[in-house]
Amino acid sequence: MLKLAVCDDERVFRSNLRKIISTELDLCGIDYKIFEFTCGEELLDSLDNADYQITFLDIEMKALDGISTAKELRSRKRCGEIIFVTSHPDFVFQGYEVRALNYIMKPYERDKITAVLHTALEAQDISLEKYYVIEQQAKSIRVPLSSVKYFASDKRIVHAVTSEKRYSFYEKLSELESQLPDSFIRIHSRYLINLKYLTELNGNSVLVDGETLPVSRSCKSDLSIAFAKYMLH
Repeated sequence: MLKLAVCDDERVFRSNLRKIISTELDLCGIDYKIFEFTCGEELLDSLDNADYQITFLDIEMKALDGISTAKELRSRKRCGEIIFVTSHPDFVFQGYEVRALNYIMKPYERDKITAVLHTALEAQDISLEKYYVIEQQAKSIRVPLSSVKYFASDKRIVHAVTSEKRYSFYEKLSELESQLPDSFIRIHSRYLINLKYLTELNGNSVLVDGETLPVSRSCKSDLSIAFAKYMLH
């Protein structure tokens, strides 16, 4: 199990950071546990019972600040990747003293947090395959997002279409869209496609793994830009 520590003396920042991290790790299908701390002393005291592969550490805390806490973590050799969070860029250079992986500026930006989190996961040799959990009656199904060609909405029901199977579940396409990585793009009020399977753009339609799907006028520009960026990567 992946263990992460979030140490910040401001509750709202701890909660927001935890929510973003949890959403991303759920998508990756990673078994994890997040421990919250309000100060550096609490974090250090917890080391008798746990080690953390990834630690998000606020720099500006009362009593024991983040830099001092990080130095103690390193001296005890009881932590993996350290990621600083701060409201002031002036503190960033101090992170080199404790081999911090990166830093995040407040207020948090989701894209920055997920990018840094992925870097930390890679440094810890943790798989980054993303999954979407589909709830069907009495069971939950984990579907690798890399296998989903597109999502299609039919009123209140969404269909996740893969090369081998179609999964149907209740969800709003707009809510689903907000949970997906950038490799998925909306092409129509009813469709979200995986750019991995897009093979051809034809004005008002696209070819997704041999299947023709409609493209609405309002989505054309964003689709063209997203596809160009995807191909560059």
